[in-house]
Amino acid sequence: AAAADRAAADRLDELAGAAGAGWASPPPPGRPALGAAPALVSAWWSGLTPAQQRWLIGHEPALVGRLDGVPVAARDQANRLRLDVWRAELLAERRRLLSRVPPGPLASIRLRGVAGRLAGLDTLVERLTAGGAPRAYLLGLDPAGEGRVVVALGDPDHADRVLTYVPGMTAGLDDAPGELGRAARVLDRCAALAPGERSAAVLWLDYDAPDLLNEAASAGQARDAGPALHRFQEGLRASHDGPPARQTVLGHSYGSLVVGVAAREHGLAADALVFVGSPGVGASHAAELGVPPGEVWASTAPDDVIRAARPPEELGRRALLRTVPLAAVLGWPDQTGHQLWFGHDPSDPGFGGRVFGSGRGGHTGYWDPGNPALDGMARVVLGR
Repeated sequence: AAAADRAAADRLDELAGAAGAGWASPPPPGRPALGAAPALVSAWWSGLTPAQQRWLIGHEPALVGRLDGVPVAARDQANRLRLDVWRAELLAERRRLLSRVPPGPLASIRLRGVAGRLAGLDTLVERLTAGGAPRAYLLGLDPAGEGRVVVALGDPDHADRVLTYVPGMTAGLDDAPGELGRAARVLDRCAALAPGERSAAVLWLDYDAPDLLNEAASAGQARDAGPALHRFQEGLRASHDGPPARQTVLGHSYGSLVVGVAAREHGLAADALVFVGSPGVGASHAAELGVPPGEVWASTAPDDVIRAARPPEELGRRALLRTVPLAAVLGWPDQTGHQLWFGHDPSDPGFGGRVFGSGRGGHTGYWDPGNPALDGMARVVLGR
C-alpha cells in the first residue's frame, strides 16, 4: 500500500512541479459540487484556462474524475491518477480481514469479494493500458462495497453514436470486464454494419446492483440509481463536441428497470431505449418513457427464464389454484396477459414500443455471436 501511495504521490508531484514551470496554474476558488447540473459543470470547466484545467486534474483528480459535464478525456486522465490508490484500498481491506485469526465465515466471504474486485480492477487496468482501438476511457470507479465502474470504449465526446449499457443483478467490479465485453460486442457490430460511423459504447455500472433475489424483487435500488444515470446522460450531452450524437441507453435484466425508472421519473438524454431480458421497466406503456415510442425497443429470448417473473399477485393466485381447484371452475384468476414483476412486458407489442428478435440463449445469450439480438441492438444504436 505504501509503495502504491508513493507512486500516486510521485505522479501528482510531477504535475505540481510542472505548475511551477508555467504549464499549469491554480484555478480561482469555487468548485461545482458533486451532483451539480452537468450543463453548469461544463460551463465552469470551459471557463478555465488549459493551465487551470491541468492543475485541477493533477491536484484534485477525485473531483474532476467524478463530475458529469467535464470532458471525457479530462475525467479519464484524473481517474487514471487514482488507480494505484484504489488498488491500495483493496489491499488494505484484504490485510484487515487476514489479520483476524481465525478469520471466520463472514471474513472468508468478504475475502473472496475483495479478491474478485482486485481481479476485476487488474483486468480493467490491462484494458486501459493496452494499445489498439478502441481506446478505453475511465470515467469513474469506486472499489467500496461490490464496486462501481464507468468505462467508455471509444470517445463519446467525438462519436456520432453513443451507447450506454446498464447491466443487471449481481453486476460489480469483479465481473466488470465481462460486462464491458458485452458493450464491446455491440460496438464491434456497429463497426461492421456501418464502417464510416464513429461509435462509442459505455459500461455504466455506477449503482448498487442487487445481489440476492429478495433485493431484485424490489425496485428500490433502481430508483436509487435514477438520479445518477440521469446526470450521466446529461453529462454526455454537455461535454459532446460537435453536432449532438445519437444516444442510446440499453438495460439488461434488472438494468432495464434502472433505465425505465430513470427515464420515467427523471428523464434521460437519450434518443432510443433498449431493453433485453427485462422483468418490466416500471411503466405500463412506452409513451411514459420520454422518447418516441418508435425508439423504445425490446427483446426477450424464447428460453429466457425472465418470462417466469410474473407479477406478485398472479403468483399468489397460481398458488391458490393449486390448493383450491374450485377457483379455476369459477373463472378465477383471470389472465394477466403480458404483465411481469415490474410491469408490462416491454417485448410485448401491446407495450407500444418495437420488438426485435432474439435466438435461444437463455438470460445472458443476447450478446452471443450469431444471435440476431446482437445485430438488433447495434442497429438501434446506429439508428437503422
